[in-house]
Amino acid sequence: MEQINTITELEAIYHQQPVLASMAKEIHYLIPQYQKLIELSPFVALATIGPGGLDCSPRGDNQGFVRVLDPKTLAMPDRRGNNRIDSLRNIVANPRVALLFFIPGSGTTFRVNGRAHLTTNVELCKSFEVEGNLPRSVIVIKVEAAYTQCARAILRAGLWDSSKHVEKSEVPTIGEMLEAVTQGKINAEEYNINWPVRAKTSMW
Repeated sequence: MEQINTITELEAIYHQQPVLASMAKEIHYLIPQYQKLIELSPFVALATIGPGGLDCSPRGDNQGFVRVLDPKTLAMPDRRGNNRIDSLRNIVANPRVALLFFIPGSGTTFRVNGRAHLTTNVELCKSFEVEGNLPRSVIVIKVEAAYTQCARAILRAGLWDSSKHVEKSEVPTIGEMLEAVTQGKINAEEYNINWPVRAKTSMW
């Protein structure tokens, strides 16, 4: 395989010009239709960059958990997780972020690029309260680019096609993987038994 090393070499391969729709859709604010996509989404991939490199973190919550504060500003609660805070460390070091929103059942995905900061504003955190639990911080994103992504990737993957869903028994469990990487320091069976209860009691 020949390695591509320059932009000139790359453009020689992808020489067709982008169609009008693929360029016109990118704007620096959120039109009502774009806001609707965010309101319908219960899942977003959050990409950040910091001193240690790149990170892409899954973020899921109730539908519309990423809130549109105004056409240029989003707010996303930081729910309970593994406490590594990789994404948050990166945002403090470098505010550049990218978000990819998914809507179950829809081929349309939605992308936002911008700059973020963290806040512990009491009123904002309280507005994201679920079952008496508040996020410890909220990620506020200033939109610099917003655009939809065509459905080809979702269609090729058959992501929402139940006939293509993988059987649960075929997927290595978290416990099995942890047991392997820790060389037995974490017991797979014990971890797998305890995980559902731990997840249920620490969701928010």
